[in-house]
Amino acid sequence: YSAKPLLPALFVENARKGSIVSRANSIGSTSGSSVPNTDDEDSDYHQEPYKESYKDQRRRAHTQAERKRRDAIKKGYDDLQAIVPTCEQQDFSIASQKLSKAIVLQKTIDYIQFLHKEKKKQEEEVSTLRKDVMALKIMKVNYEQIVKAHQDNPNEGKDQLSDEVKFNVFQGIMDSLFQSFNASISVTSFQELSACVFSWIEEHCKPQTLRDIVIGVLHQLKSQLY
Repeated sequence: YSAKPLLPALFVENARKGSIVSRANSIGSTSGSSVPNTDDEDSDYHQEPYKESYKDQRRRAHTQAERKRRDAIKKGYDDLQAIVPTCEQQDFSIASQKLSKAIVLQKTIDYIQFLHKEKKKQEEEVSTLRKDVMALKIMKVNYEQIVKAHQDNPNEGKDQLSDEVKFNVFQGIMDSLFQSFNASISVTSFQELSACVFSWIEEHCKPQTLRDIVIGVLHQLKSQLY
């Protein structure tokens, strides 16, 4: 009889323990499901590398090309400013200011025009010097011929004409030539003399003209010749 009251108590204790276990299992399962599965999610969340789109590539290439173009233009203006002497700062009040591109271009144009004028002037001087050289060569050849003729025949005509008569003939020919020379040639400078001498030679030193001059001088001095 004494064991009968213990059965309900034992039954109640076992029921209480079962509810506690079930509640613990439910809490564990719930907490287990709330904890993230890092392995699975890491594999699902794998980030792929960024791929540049065609539009971005074109934009980047355009930016680089534009930067290169601007750098090339800047270098060109810097080179002009370094080469052109008139681009050097002369005014101390604006020495700290940078020349604008428009001023650099204008000074460059002015300097190029100046160089063209200088080139033309030098070409004219070279042409004049060439004429001078040609005239000197002609004179050299003539004097060489005179010296050679005198060396080959040192005594030719020595007994026929005196030195005084020769000088008079020479003086008469030279006086006649000098009159035309003085009227046609400007002797202000050696350049002007060189520029005019060829036209005078062509006009007043032709063989027929020289022949007439010599005949005229000999006719004037015939009394001394015979």
